[in-house]
Amino acid sequence: MPGDRMRRVNEALREVLSARIAAGLKDPRIGFVTVTAVETSSDLRHARVFVSVLGDEDERAETLAGLESSRGLLQSTIASELRLKHTPALQFAHDEALERGMRIRRLLEETDAEGGEQP
Repeated sequence: MPGDRMRRVNEALREVLSARIAAGLKDPRIGFVTVTAVETSSDLRHARVFVSVLGDEDERAETLAGLESSRGLLQSTIASELRLKHTPALQFAHDEALERGMRIRRLLEETDAEGGEQP
């Protein structure tokens, strides 16, 4: 469990990355992206950026490839906006939590429809 400082660093990174991606990147492969979380290593040298991508599997792969190619620009944005001893090397990963949550919700709704209402 990260401490308060790490939580603040992760949230600051998430905000900077979200703002920069929302402002637009020139790579046409990047679709509609939401930065859902950032996990930074304790030495601040690496950060895993979890993103949710609207679209199918191919669009998700294209967007992740576009984000990887924009990594240098995003790291320079972090370096200019945040005062950190080290600018973390970014690694992008798809966040499957939203899809998992939607699938669970759909299964629960199907169960309720089949079995009637729960007390």
